[in-house]
Amino acid sequence: MFDPYVILSGAGVGFVVGLTGMGGGALMTPILVLLFGVEPLTAVSSDIVASMVMKPIGGAVHWKRGTVHKPLVRWLMMGSIPTAFLGVLLLRKLGTGMGLQGGVKTALGVALLVVVTGLVVKPLLSARRRPGDTLIPFVVKPIPTLLIGIVGGLIVGITSVGSGSLIIIMLLMLYPRMKLSELVGTDLVQAVPLVTSAALGHLFFGSFKLGLTASILIGSVPGVFLGARFSSRAPDYLIRPALIVVLLLSGMKLVNVPNKVLATLAPIVIVGGVGYMLWAWRRAKRTLAAAATSQGHAELPVGIAPPAPATAGADRSNV
Repeated sequence: MFDPYVILSGAGVGFVVGLTGMGGGALMTPILVLLFGVEPLTAVSSDIVASMVMKPIGGAVHWKRGTVHKPLVRWLMMGSIPTAFLGVLLLRKLGTGMGLQGGVKTALGVALLVVVTGLVVKPLLSARRRPGDTLIPFVVKPIPTLLIGIVGGLIVGITSVGSGSLIIIMLLMLYPRMKLSELVGTDLVQAVPLVTSAALGHLFFGSFKLGLTASILIGSVPGVFLGARFSSRAPDYLIRPALIVVLLLSGMKLVNVPNKVLATLAPIVIVGGVGYMLWAWRRAKRTLAAAATSQGHAELPVGIAPPAPATAGADRSNV
């Protein structure tokens, strides 16, 4: 009934989800396919049903802290909920005569590579922010936001990937000045009905297996809880490179990259991940140093004395 290795994997993935707000379907589904030999459709169905229980944990924390942009959530839900259910129906329809398992596997690999691209682009987009950007009023863009929901919901319904990783990247591209805490909170809350819609579709029309889903939940629920508790302490520059390496190698494997090529690229990807971590670490140090400087008095150039304070009885005859 319960697989201890799936439970351990669920705990690890749940911890990452609680820590970063992303990576649930993008990590758990390929782990089930590649390591445990689960058929892709069964892995997608069981994982997304498990996510229906996991997502509200993080969403509730952000809702309580007020880091959820409610109008944005409404527009995303309008697009994602119907298309998530439609994605499950489309998946079942295509499987009647077009090689369902192979199609899902390829689609999942492509989705993972898209997520990897987003994870690399996200800090670059964040670097575009300037201190004065926070003073610009936040304006919701209804139609582009609705389209993000439509595309994200369809991909989630077909592959179970995108409710966290993919949609949060598209939101950051559309709203680069949005606070990261609000970005994560908004994405987690909108993902609750999205994942629920897709999960119901998989319960009715997918290849859901109770034992596999229960094993995932036994590990992932406490993992999400612990990850959420430590999320304020964990540096993003340590988590992001690990996600990039795992997702990139998994995506290449799922799109049928030969094992020899994969073995050659793996060391390069790992070294690149370490280099990325060092770059992000240095950028984080500079950001912290700049923030610390802004809290005190700005340093004047050498040789320039600070202006003398004005006195009440100052001579104004030369003014």
